[in-house]
This record gives sequence, C-alpha cells and structure tokens, in this order.
Amino acid sequence: MNDIPRSALILGLAGLIPFLFGAGTLVLPGLAAFGMEVLGPRFIGPYVQIFYGTIILAFMSGVLWGFATKATGTVATTGYGLSVIPALWAFFTVGGGSANALTNLIAGFIGLLALDYLFWRQGLAPRWWMHLRVLLTAIVVACLAVGVVV
Repeated sequence: MNDIPRSALILGLAGLIPFLFGAGTLVLPGLAAFGMEVLGPRFIGPYVQIFYGTIILAFMSGVLWGFATKATGTVATTGYGLSVIPALWAFFTVGGGSANALTNLIAGFIGLLALDYLFWRQGLAPRWWMHLRVLLTAIVVACLAVGVVV
C-alpha cells in the first residue's frame, strides 16, 4: 500500500463514504433516523448505495477509457470496447428492486476488478493500481452485500 499516491488513496477511501453510510443505516437504526432527518430517504440504506454505485461504475468506465488511450492498434480498440462495459452493466441491470440492483452492482464491481486487472497487466494502469482497486472493491462489495442480506 505504500506505493499508492497519498492523494489517490485518500480520495479513494473518501469515495467509500456513501457505501459505508448506506450499509450503516441498514444496521444502525439511529444512523438511519439521522440520515432520514438530515439528508432524506434517497441518501440512506440501499438507495444511496444503488445511486452511488451506478455513478461509480460509470465513472470507472471513464477511467478505463483513459487507460485505453495509452494503447495503440488492436489493444486500444479492445480497451475502448471493454471500458464501456461497467457503465452499460449498471444502465441495463440496476433495477428490479433493491436486492436485485445491489446483487447486480456486486457483480458489476467484481467484473470491474477483472477489467482493472486486464488493463493493469497490459501496462496501461499505474503499477500501484491493483493495490488500490482490490482494497476499494472489497469494501464496496462488503457494503453492498449488507444491503442484500438485511
């Protein structure tokens, strides 16, 4: 973890807040009441996780697209094609109730990790990339799983 740039680590960890808060409001009634009163129903429980998870998958598609710009030829073409999968996955699969949406987001984040690895193995992502992505993905998946089982 020491090789991850401090700003990337801090911002990556800060990006976990909506996932952590959503999971927390599912298991801590006091936190849910606070969130409902201060932020409103869209920002508690599975709702914040679904909205934010969808946005993050789309954001990560853009990150992968950026990595693809470092390649040429067939590798670039494949990279561009693969980079849109997380956004399309979220667009087409998030719906049908919160348990279904959260389960599909879990699959999306696990699939994203596989794409991260592919881009990293091709030398298109920074060498520290997978250390950060494994950490963040593990926490995101755990938070989303809370929403599925509670």
